[in-house]
Formats: sequence, C-alpha cells, structure tokens
Amino acid sequence: MLIVIGGLPGTGKTTLTRLLAARYAAVHLRVDTIEQAIVRAGLAWHPVGPAGYVIGYALAEEQLRLGLTVIADSVNPLAITRDTWRDTAVRAGSPAIEVELVCSDPAEHRHRVTSRSVDLPDLPLPGWQQVVDRDYEPWDREHLVLDTAGQEPEDSLDALIQRLDLP
Repeated sequence: MLIVIGGLPGTGKTTLTRLLAARYAAVHLRVDTIEQAIVRAGLAWHPVGPAGYVIGYALAEEQLRLGLTVIADSVNPLAITRDTWRDTAVRAGSPAIEVELVCSDPAEHRHRVTSRSVDLPDLPLPGWQQVVDRDYEPWDREHLVLDTAGQEPEDSLDALIQRLDLP
C-alpha cells in the first residue's frame, strides 16, 4: 500500500514517517531527500520545483510493484501532487491512504519550525513566516487528519496506526 503523509513544515511528517517505516519495515520516500540530492548533484537550486515529486512518484511506483509498502513524506501542498500520488498507487495496483498532519497549536507549531535542526546537509529550512505564507491548497476529498499538537511522536504514531487500522 501507499501511505501518503503530507502537511505544512513543522507538523511532524518526517519524524512520524520514519517511525512508521521502521515499525512496518516499509520504504520511506522523503521528497526533501530527493530534492537535496538533485541540488548536491548540481542539477538544480532550491526551490527545485516538481522534480523531487516526479522522482518520488517513479520510485514509489517501482517499490509498490515489488509488493512493498511505501510511505511518502512531503508537504504535498497542491491538489495535483495529491492526485499524482494517488494515481501512482492506482498504476501499481495498490491501495492508497492519504494523511494530513496538522499542528493546531500555533505557538507549538511556531516553536517546532523555529527550533528544529537540519538533518540533511545544506537543506534550507523555512522560517515561520514562510510556513504561514506557503501556498497550501485545501484538501478536496476524504483523507485522514491527525493533529500532532501536544503529543510525543510515539503517541502520534500510535494514533496514526489506530486510525489506519494497521496491525
């Protein structure tokens, strides 16, 4: 199956997707990692544009065709990116589950954004105002929404597993 986890920066996507991938021995595809590899190769500069997503879709489809569970980790801000993740699963003959992470406490969200450290060399992290001003389209279909405010990562993981009805 393809589990697509999106949300604004600082909502806990990468922390949660890493925990979920480790728990289920799933493939973790992080668009930030792909984009940063493109930049390090000298093929583009930030912002990279759609290239990271397009490569992510191709890698996800290949892994799904191998029968592996794939967890896609990206902001996923636009209807077109969400549609293409879903189309990727359809082409591979796999189910897709879409999850949006939110942090409903603005003070906590701001603290997360302004205090986190870079885990990918030279990855530019957005500031709070960039997160607030980001183009982020509302979702136009049913999806799971998980609020990570006031929760430890393991608590969010347990809540997500329960909502996904995973063993």
